Amino acid sequence: MGLLGNDLAFAQSLSAQEREGVMALGNRKHFPPDAHLLTEGDRSSHVLILLDGWVTVSVSTDRGATRLILGLRGPGELLGEMAALDPHPRSATVRALGPIEAQVISGDAFRRFLALHPRVSGLVIRQLTFRLRSADQERSALASLTVLQRLAGRLSELSAAEPAGPYTPAAAGRPSGPPPAGSVVHLAQDELAATIGATREAVAKALRLLRTQRIVRTGNRMVEILDPALLALLADGHHE
Repeated sequence: MGLLGNDLAFAQSLSAQEREGVMALGNRKHFPPDAHLLTEGDRSSHVLILLDGWVTVSVSTDRGATRLILGLRGPGELLGEMAALDPHPRSATVRALGPIEAQVISGDAFRRFLALHPRVSGLVIRQLTFRLRSADQERSALASLTVLQRLAGRLSELSAAEPAGPYTPAAAGRPSGPPPAGSVVHLAQDELAATIGATREAVAKALRLLRTQRIVRTGNRMVEILDPALLALLADGHHE
């Protein structure tokens, strides 16, 4: 399972000259907390490069108002590139977790830039491929893992990276190994549920079990990891 972006965010993969050229295509814009930067089904084609803050990427489900969070994206990440490259509507909604600063670039300008810069075009293809593989892994997890396994895996993933501010679930980069004891995930239970495709009730039940075993401690919009090694074992399907 993987909710975070690639090892190296799009903007960080660019050379200084490429970065300057891409940024010159658009304008900097500020978004308030909870703002929709992109909306599922919309026919706009602009792209965003996050400069500061974190966002969720989510899609609607068959349960109506319920949404499934597909990813958490942070500084340097490119968003909205699919709608810039094909004529179809937006496939997901991007919502600000806190105050956001982003570079907004028109789809036409972005496509022209990619045509003139094959290496940058390759970086976009690499990002799309990575996210497709990640989505395949998420679908497999939904079909084959229990809620407890999915929750344990998600908590391990999000808490393994160094927290970086009140709205940052995890630092950029993909963690390796179990998180350190005392790591904290700053998400509410309904948000955690949305990241693993489960109901809030099912996540609350799984968290009660983890608290009973003293694997985690919970509070207001937070889950503290007390026993990262055991949490990782549960994520792999091992039980006490």
